[in-house]
Amino acid sequence: MRSEGQVRFITISSKVQITAAAIAAAALLVWAISMAVAGWTQYRATADRLSLLDREAKVATAEERVDAYRGNIDAVATDLQKRQEFIEDMVSALPEDVKTVDKVSDSTGEAAKTVDKVSMSIPEAAALARIEARQLAFVENLTRYADWRAQRASAALKKLGLDPRSMVARADRTAMGGPLEKLATSHDGSIDPRFERLGLSIARMAALESGLAGVPQVEPASLKYISSGFGYRHDPFTGAGAMHKGLDFRGPIGAPIYAAAAGRVSFVGRRSGYGNTVEITHGNGLMTRYAHMSRFHTTVGAKVSPGQTIGAIGSTGRSTGPHLHFEVRINDRAVNPRTFLETAPHVLEEIRRAPQLASAN
Repeated sequence: MRSEGQVRFITISSKVQITAAAIAAAALLVWAISMAVAGWTQYRATADRLSLLDREAKVATAEERVDAYRGNIDAVATDLQKRQEFIEDMVSALPEDVKTVDKVSDSTGEAAKTVDKVSMSIPEAAALARIEARQLAFVENLTRYADWRAQRASAALKKLGLDPRSMVARADRTAMGGPLEKLATSHDGSIDPRFERLGLSIARMAALESGLAGVPQVEPASLKYISSGFGYRHDPFTGAGAMHKGLDFRGPIGAPIYAAAAGRVSFVGRRSGYGNTVEITHGNGLMTRYAHMSRFHTTVGAKVSPGQTIGAIGSTGRSTGPHLHFEVRINDRAVNPRTFLETAPHVLEEIRRAPQLASAN
């Protein structure tokens, strides 16, 4: 080191050099792994998009469909029957509010060209071509509608601080099974990519809307009577600092307690410190807990709707007086319930108004 014309030397031992080199190598390894993960994620997203585009490119052109009609009308009729079965099976599983929306519009694109070409060259097959065009118009419009609803639910979940991607991924990992029932829209066992995309769009819509339905949105008791909030506080018994992982709602013994969201009751009984407790599982790793009850009004396995009475306020367990202790847990990690109870009603109201706005436009 040079300072004011003088040179001083600092000796770094080999042990220090080895340690510094190891730290630098570890940092470089972490950086390389993070870059590799980011690159793989981008590659998969690009690959999935290109795969979808590749499947879309394989949709038969009008000329190819005319050749199919000309070659074997019976096979075409079989294809249309399989497509209709696919549509009916798909629609039967849809929510009622989706079924009541008119999705059929005038056919466009290759379907319209097919009608024109078939009507001109094979008049006796014109009726079949029109049926095919209506089927495709229905599928394409329903796909766009499902994508719109999925996007709407995704935006709402983000406003509530939840990750829509994890909900879709969790739905894909849900325990399932049964005999293999391959979907097909043609006599050769293949599936038209437009029908396949419809199935994927509806599955994504269902996963996101199911996740949204399980978000706490109804006050289990009146917010006006919160006696203790979420976070650190003085423990009422010891006076020492402690973490309070829920909200306490004071009220008279016997006052009703309501389910905060749709779900299935997963526990009814006593828990240490909580006293009489009800737990409701809402899917996607989300659970609500209601403690210190005086009475139960539900049973394990029961399906509950938002606002349904599940019990009554009490003072069982570690309690200084009658109140409801309410928790929201995501993957067994307690989060502040107030965030959901104050935000979710407004977000859901926006969603309820959205279909009216969309139809008006």
